[in-house]
Amino acid sequence: MDTWQDLIALVNARLEAASRSERGVFAAGVAERLMGWHEALPEDEQAAFTLGLRPLLNSVWEGVLGDPAVHTAVTHGLAEYMLSDYCHNDPVGPEDAYEPAAAATFNAAYAYLFGCTDFAVWASRRAIDDQHLEHLAGAGLEEGDFLDTDKALIDELKRQLRDLDLITARSTELRHAPSGLPILTSVRLRVELRTPLSLRD
Repeated sequence: MDTWQDLIALVNARLEAASRSERGVFAAGVAERLMGWHEALPEDEQAAFTLGLRPLLNSVWEGVLGDPAVHTAVTHGLAEYMLSDYCHNDPVGPEDAYEPAAAATFNAAYAYLFGCTDFAVWASRRAIDDQHLEHLAGAGLEEGDFLDTDKALIDELKRQLRDLDLITARSTELRHAPSGLPILTSVRLRVELRTPLSLRD
């Protein structure tokens, strides 16, 4: 049986071997699932900062699926963040950017722009954040039931490997995404990739 350590190492190796385009799609998929989870929280638990990143995430999706025209929008969105009070290393500063969906969105944007393995790996890590694992472990449980976060961790990592399989199967088309894809190809990839990668279960 795979341990979570084995699975993390396998996800890392798969991301290292992936093309920059595949890494961008993977990171966008992780960010989308986390954003969808956040958007489904009760209104009083939602963070305005995180919700405000939805346009940036949508632009990242357009970019990784073949629309180079959004490059400026993604760059602008990241620049706004880096010039804001939310981008800091002050222990008493606002922590909004460290919320899992927000952090994953930024990692996805960096993965799209630069294609580095690290950004895709960091997006992966946001989906195994304690807060998100508790949500996954608690899905469908009754009050007082045991939260098995170890199982949730393993399930999440297996989900990421399945996502990578789905993305890799379209590697030939995705290789050309940075320079732009035909509109019909982008529309098809939206159905074949964005839709299944966005599912939260």
